[in-house]
Amino acid sequence: MPSESPIVAAVSRLAELPGIPEQVEAAREACTRLRWHQALRKRIPEAAAESRVRGAHASGELEGASVPVDVLRDVVRGAATWSPDPDPVELTMRGVLAATAETEHLAGIVLTAPLQALARLHTAAAAGLVADGALGRPRRPGEESPELTDLGAAPPAQDVAVRLRDVADVLVAVPSLPVVVAAAVVHAELATVRPFVRGNAVVARALDRAVVRAGGLDPTGVAVTEGGHAAGGGAAYLGALAAYGRGDAVGVGLWISHCCEAVRAAATQGEAVADAVLAGRLGPPT
Repeated sequence: MPSESPIVAAVSRLAELPGIPEQVEAAREACTRLRWHQALRKRIPEAAAESRVRGAHASGELEGASVPVDVLRDVVRGAATWSPDPDPVELTMRGVLAATAETEHLAGIVLTAPLQALARLHTAAAAGLVADGALGRPRRPGEESPELTDLGAAPPAQDVAVRLRDVADVLVAVPSLPVVVAAAVVHAELATVRPFVRGNAVVARALDRAVVRAGGLDPTGVAVTEGGHAAGGGAAYLGALAAYGRGDAVGVGLWISHCCEAVRAAATQGEAVADAVLAGRLGPPT
């Protein structure tokens, strides 16, 4: 039997940090309550589609790209189209919406072929933002990422492959790990390593959504995971990521606590989505 990889063993230990088991359980209970919402007996696809719209809206806000949720919903429905000459905000939002939509198609591979899933998410997120030859592949030597500078300098491209293998090891091991902790680690690793020239945080949040669903924490896909991360504002989100980047137990624990709180908030926002679906009323995110 193959031995457990060091990164998977480390994630298992993180799940045992003081206070984390209780927070993991609270996140699980919040998602269980959402799963039993009356609207999700027959209308999961409708609710999950609305969750992705609201999730894209929240992820875009964290990128500094603000587009009304009604516009995003109309684009998804085909009732509106993007402009032929998009400005930077619209270009970013196109990628955010595309990456969030792509999560719907990753359930079968995100935990079995994670690097393929990452490539697909990046291709969706960064189309139009980087050269076609840079879509779906990690940075190469000489390529830098200008993103998330508040987290410090990104590791050199030469280190990216090793760190991505660690991410892949965690994703494959998700069935044996607390899902919220595994999702927290891969999310933060992508933001910290910045394996792509552009689109790293968008991919990280989309991957988080895909893992929470495929790992069975929120099998309906209705929890608004991106909205959970945005619930405390962009400064709190970046601050928690920066704490993870310090690498000490306190900082990493702070990030995992943030992610557990984000899952609870995501489930609450998912309940609001389910309420709106049940009432035949889809308004702006709460």
